[in-house]
Amino acid sequence: MSGAVEGYGERRHWTSRVAVMRRLDWPLLVAVVVLSVVGALLVRSATFQGLAEQGKDPEGFVKRHVLNLLIGFVLGGVVTVLDYRLLRAYVPILYGVACVGLVAVLSPLGETINGSHSWIVLGGGFQVQPSEFAKVGIVVLLAMILGEPRDGEIGPGVRDVLLALVLAGVPAVLIILQPDLGTTLVFIAVMFGMLTVSGVRKRWLAGLVGAGALAIAAVLLFGLLEQYQIDRFTAFMNPEADPRGAGYNARQARIAVGSGGVFGKGLFQGEQTGGHFVPEQQTDFIFTVAGEELGFVGGAVIVVLLGVVLWRGLRIATQAADLFGTLVATGVVCWLGFQTFQNVGMSLGIMPITGLPLPFVSYGGSATFANMIAFGLLQAVHVRRRAFD
Repeated sequence: MSGAVEGYGERRHWTSRVAVMRRLDWPLLVAVVVLSVVGALLVRSATFQGLAEQGKDPEGFVKRHVLNLLIGFVLGGVVTVLDYRLLRAYVPILYGVACVGLVAVLSPLGETINGSHSWIVLGGGFQVQPSEFAKVGIVVLLAMILGEPRDGEIGPGVRDVLLALVLAGVPAVLIILQPDLGTTLVFIAVMFGMLTVSGVRKRWLAGLVGAGALAIAAVLLFGLLEQYQIDRFTAFMNPEADPRGAGYNARQARIAVGSGGVFGKGLFQGEQTGGHFVPEQQTDFIFTVAGEELGFVGGAVIVVLLGVVLWRGLRIATQAADLFGTLVATGVVCWLGFQTFQNVGMSLGIMPITGLPLPFVSYGGSATFANMIAFGLLQAVHVRRRAFD
């Protein structure tokens, strides 16, 4: 009898896994897979010649990137299979781990890379950026607080909003101290988007906008920005003011993108890319590789695929089974949407340089893992949505 029960339990377990596979959002999955493949090719193009010139393995970067992608897809798959509603019980743990990681970065364990003290170096070419995982923590934290209105309230009350802002402010302040302006802006976009969708009163949103304006004024007035950040904004406003200094990256990025024309010079054939004229091309400026080698058409395809990810994310948010799921999906869309606009924008010269990678395309470890977890969250909400006729 026990054997029959165990057999039934195994069949039910297997059937549930098959049901999850059948209910996946396949357009979202295909878009992420294609972006990942294209990204791996662009990472190879951006790095293989430079590594060869240094006498290193020309495929070293792309091999690590593919490994990161495989690990990332496994993480995304695990999150997809889990019931996202159970995350409520683990939010305090996720939040605590995120804060501990951010504090560790500010300790002697942290390492400064490209002007930002945001990394913990593990050795062997591997490093962790806790702020990337903090994005996941902030999304589920805000979804838990704002997604459960108190009795008699339609949307989040005053206490809920204040609690959300205070708890979200802790990791935000730790990230500002690194300083990592790009990730701080992502946090702001996520918080504003989730508060808007949660049904919070409009005066709260107006107050946040006002507080943000005051914060920016205070940062400028008291000189809280690092010099390299000031130089980046100066270069954005007038790239020709210092073409060999602060304006170099933005100027070379535009040259690389513009040189590709309509159809590009061909994959692995980019002269700007091969000549290493654009710094950090495998991460922050990966879109310049696409612009030069794949042209306007290739760059447009990448933007369309990222648009598909955001469109499916918004659709998942509208069809979620509960407000918690809606807010999780909304937070992910705001996160990925802002990073996409910022990264592509700084490559085209319409946004200041902030060091944010392009989701699912740029080289990275922590960013890749965090993006894939976000992808898994969208799929988890989708497979447990309401049944629609």
